[in-house]
Amino acid sequence: MTNSIPELTVENAVDRLSDMYTAAILNYIQPRMLPSVMLWGPPGIGKSQAVRQVAERIRRETGKSVVVTDVRLLLFNPIDLRGIPTASADKTLAVWLKPKIFQMDEDPSVINILFLDEISAAPTSVQAAAYQITLDRVVGEHRLPDNCIVIAAGNRVTDKSVAYKMPKALANRLCHMEITGGQDSWMRWAVQNGINDRVLGFISFRPDYLMRFEESGDDYAFATPRSWEMASNILNLYSSDVERAFDMIAGIVGLGVAMEFRTWCKVYSTLPKIEDIFAGKLCPMPNGTDALYALISSMTAYAREHKTDMNKIARSIEYAARMPADYSAVLLKNYMAIEPGYREKLMRIPEFYRWISTKGKFLNGSV
Repeated sequence: MTNSIPELTVENAVDRLSDMYTAAILNYIQPRMLPSVMLWGPPGIGKSQAVRQVAERIRRETGKSVVVTDVRLLLFNPIDLRGIPTASADKTLAVWLKPKIFQMDEDPSVINILFLDEISAAPTSVQAAAYQITLDRVVGEHRLPDNCIVIAAGNRVTDKSVAYKMPKALANRLCHMEITGGQDSWMRWAVQNGINDRVLGFISFRPDYLMRFEESGDDYAFATPRSWEMASNILNLYSSDVERAFDMIAGIVGLGVAMEFRTWCKVYSTLPKIEDIFAGKLCPMPNGTDALYALISSMTAYAREHKTDMNKIARSIEYAARMPADYSAVLLKNYMAIEPGYREKLMRIPEFYRWISTKGKFLNGSV
């Protein structure tokens, strides 16, 4: 977009924002004292997902209830933000009924997040109404409570989406971040959130297919983190039956990508039984990069479903020690991302500690 603002992955943006808001809240600094934030990025990169993750991190780290109000400004006009005029009780003045987006809980135990999504797609008249929200935290007669955080997001003008150039007066009222694609950070999120193992394996094998958005292209269906999440939901619904889900997947990520995905998924029929690996049975180790990535994704999914059975996890790590070290490192990175604090649980497993002692350098500082 421009070299005047920082480029961050979704994970890094979540870390920076969560750290700022949590530090303020724990030090009894009202969110109104912090700058409003603007997240820029192409369609489907994960801007909305980032806001939800920030909300969850604030909730977890402060113990407060966090309520997100998601406002799609593209669907609003200025009167929607200010409210509907009506007569005062004595019929001498016009007063403005408060819009629902301003109905927020002001209790100190609550943190509100007002998420102004698609702000760059809103007509300039609506963007002008957002001036007061982002800086003065008011619109007309209505004021945001002190416990409200304001975050905006939108596509860039260059993304060939509906987007208006942001007026300088509004831009100067915001802290800007450009959200970029990052396979490692997306994989950690995907492992925690139950993304289908076929999708996990394919993106591990072909990370360049995570984000296939082209500003100059005219395709309606293309691969993005958002579209892969949708494809994963369909595969989970169809018990990972790629043939049954193919047309729907093609309609989400594009025909060409879907065909490559379908071809790659055939490798799963050559894998040993994942249940046998976690049961400690002697299982063969597949050959080939594609089969190893498929195996890693299947083991990750199984481990996520059986994360409390540390005996099974230990036996799977013992099996993983037979993989080439860089592949077993990918698997153990996935294991550590299963949930917050899971790395500490793994450190208590002798098999994991043994792997760390001999091959830990392959984790590139993940431990």
